[in-house]
Amino acid sequence: MANVKENKTQWDGSYKWKNRGDEWSDAWGGPAMQWYGSILPRIRSHVPTNRIVEIACGYGRWTQYLKDLCNNLIVIDLSDECIQACKQRFSNSVNIDYFVNDGTSLDMISDSTVDFVFSFDSLVHVDQSVINSYFYHLQRILNKDGVAFIHHSNLGEYNNRYLKIRKVPKLEGLLKRLGFMEKNLHWRDSSVDSRKVEVLARENGLRCISQEIITWGTNKILIDCMSTIVKDSSSASRNNRIIRNPYFMKEAQNLSLISSLYG
Repeated sequence: MANVKENKTQWDGSYKWKNRGDEWSDAWGGPAMQWYGSILPRIRSHVPTNRIVEIACGYGRWTQYLKDLCNNLIVIDLSDECIQACKQRFSNSVNIDYFVNDGTSLDMISDSTVDFVFSFDSLVHVDQSVINSYFYHLQRILNKDGVAFIHHSNLGEYNNRYLKIRKVPKLEGLLKRLGFMEKNLHWRDSSVDSRKVEVLARENGLRCISQEIITWGTNKILIDCMSTIVKDSSSASRNNRIIRNPYFMKEAQNLSLISSLYG
């Protein structure tokens, strides 16, 4: 998986952002269908609120919705190109603050000042060390009952399977051609999975209270996870609730069908 430097190269110059990142919502019929059909139902208990932080905002695919759910939105990205694009796109919104970071830290945010932290379809590309660094800062910036909703890789769950297959020359390619292995793992990081994220949260004074483990452009394996995280001391702190959802992409297909009918 790419390191921070490679991620910066990819998103701060190499990628052409042909449709401002909206192309990644095509499976849902567009960003609006993905937001209102898949994302907002999962975070509705936490918004609207006073201050939101969006990690890895890109060209503002989710910023356009988050800005109307808070008094102050702080958007952060390691790509200066993305931050400049957001400044231009949302120039009429006076409640947004913009920061370029190093891809691992939130030093620009004061302690205990954030109600909700959001990151979707971005941190799936980062490794365990980046997740750990962000969790250190989450514990610091979240207020007592603040919540984080983090979309990350779960590919690490399948590491042993892939390591065994790759020991046999040409076996991986054969299994892909026969349909027994996924052809596209969508640049997910193989050092991260739901269990490691739960452990990292605890090590940083946080707690996962829910994890939804999902498919993402895959037929069988659940390569992604959406984790809801709070401080240990939060009134919302509880034992983790975990579901495995192999039908997540069916949800996308249904939303795309509806969009084609009513869009």
